[in-house]
Amino acid sequence: MTDNNLRPLDALEQTILARQSASDQKSYTAKLLAGGVEKIGRKIMEEAAEVVEAAAEPGKEGREHTIYEAGDVLYHLMVLLASRDIRLDEVEAELARRFGVSGLEEKANRNNSTTTG
Repeated sequence: MTDNNLRPLDALEQTILARQSASDQKSYTAKLLAGGVEKIGRKIMEEAAEVVEAAAEPGKEGREHTIYEAGDVLYHLMVLLASRDIRLDEVEAELARRFGVSGLEEKANRNNSTTTG
């Protein structure tokens, strides 16, 4: 079960981790996890397209639809992370590592490490 004092993403992560041992007959999350990276990846791509479409919608309704679809993307991404035994705090640490480094510099460093390694 989740702790009501947790941030929503932390509570979601706990729920997803708990579903790893649940029956895929009773849990959508367990069903996704059983399908592996391929199934979860397809859902992420589908949800990513939906969030982009929603973001193009005008006005308050488009904004609210974008928030809704962003929640779907985050949920499915977190399921994928759980399937690879990657915790949210590890992703947060990676993002923190990038602070103070320009996006262009970080990308150049990543490209250099793949061509020299």
